[in-house]
Amino acid sequence: MSEELSIHAAGKAERYEELLPQVRALIGKERDEVANMANLSAALRQTFGFFWVGFYRVIHDELVLGPFQGPIACTRIRYGKGVCGTAWKERRTLIVPDVNQFPGHIACNSASQSEIVVPIEKEGEIIGVLDIDSDRLADFDETDAHYLQQMLGFLVDS
Repeated sequence: MSEELSIHAAGKAERYEELLPQVRALIGKERDEVANMANLSAALRQTFGFFWVGFYRVIHDELVLGPFQGPIACTRIRYGKGVCGTAWKERRTLIVPDVNQFPGHIACNSASQSEIVVPIEKEGEIIGVLDIDSDRLADFDETDAHYLQQMLGFLVDS
C-alpha cells in the first residue's frame, strides 16, 4: 500500500469501513508499535478531522504521551485520573459527550468538548490508550467505539 488514504464515503460508518482495510495494510507489516501508533493517529485525523488524536502508553505507573496529531498535549496522566486514566483503570472504552461534565477531567486544551478513550490490551495487560478529542459536543458514539476497537486489534497483532 502506498502511504496515502483513499476515503470517499460521507457517512461515519462507511468512512470507517473504507479506512479499516487501509489501516490493516498500513500497520499490518510494520512491527514497531510507535510507528504504527503514529500512522494510525494520522489516518484517523486525516479521515475524520478530529481535533486531537493520539496515544498514551503505560510506562510504570502512569500514562505517558506517545504519538499524536493535533495541538500540544498533557505529557503524563496518573492511573485513574481524567478520562484516559479512568479508561485505563476501568479497562473499558469511555465515551464522554461533554468533557466539562466529566468529574476530574484533565483539560489539556480548552477547545476539547467531547472525547473517546479506548484502552489497548495486549496479552491481558493494558499497554496504553487511544485518546480522541473533538472540538464539538457529543461527537462520538458506539460506532466510533466499535471501529476503533477493531483498529487497535490490528495494532496489537502487528
